[in-house]
Amino acid sequence: MFKKLGRNDECWCGSGIKYKKCHEVFDDKLAKLEREGHIIPSHDIIKTPKQIEKIKESCKINIAVLDYIAENIKAGMTTEEIDRMVYEKTTEMGGIPAPLDYEGYPKSVCVSINDIVCHGIPSEEEVIQDGDIVNVDCSTIYNGYFSDSSRMFCIGNVDPEMKKLVDVTKECVEKGLEQVKPWGFLGDMGQAVNDHAKANGFSVVREIGGHGVGLEFHEEPFVSYVTRKGTEMVMAPGMIFTIEPMINMGKADVYVDDEDDWTVFTADGSPSAQWEIMVLVTEDGYEVLCY
Repeated sequence: MFKKLGRNDECWCGSGIKYKKCHEVFDDKLAKLEREGHIIPSHDIIKTPKQIEKIKESCKINIAVLDYIAENIKAGMTTEEIDRMVYEKTTEMGGIPAPLDYEGYPKSVCVSINDIVCHGIPSEEEVIQDGDIVNVDCSTIYNGYFSDSSRMFCIGNVDPEMKKLVDVTKECVEKGLEQVKPWGFLGDMGQAVNDHAKANGFSVVREIGGHGVGLEFHEEPFVSYVTRKGTEMVMAPGMIFTIEPMINMGKADVYVDDEDDWTVFTADGSPSAQWEIMVLVTEDGYEVLCY
């Protein structure tokens, strides 16, 4: 697990407080859970109060950018216009779009329409149409700290079944959030998401999930939504991760575009929806940092 400090040593979290008055009880609880066979977070996954405050500053920009998109997105726009808006608003507020040049990704945002599950690359050729459902996934770096969230937008006259997909996907996030409790398990949240999606006749993408975030764009743990209650990593106070299930109207199978090696489509061409929030596990529950 990790090397335990002496009780009078300065705590590993950087608080400047003696270990016995800071994280000793916390570490003892993790050690007990590990002995019981559970997966526990390492210290580098646990965010300190100072880090959390810096991450929140990044989140404020990310939320403002998505609010700006919500005010302006409409039929007839190209996805490239969305990308320009995200870049300009993010940089105007002092941030950097995290996707830009991340592992070769060429744009500042992901815009995924209808049967695109995620990682849709903005283009001058792709025009948002009446009836589309659109996911805009924004991520921001501010003073070296990362934030990440996405929203769905229903454009004009959306088919009722597609609107239901969008609404149920948001409900899945809310159901999962209800299960975020200190010393619970990521699987508690995953099963709540999965159960609600399936109860409404939809399927859950298996290969892609949420992730830790804050000090890096993508951190441990991987957050799955096809897991069972009582399994996966312990949710310890100080953990920050995303809840971002990708819910398909048809089957759960997906594939990655061969040409750009980024865009993920549903295998059967059915619509897909995703909402993403960023959550901090607290001593008494959770705090939503970004949405």
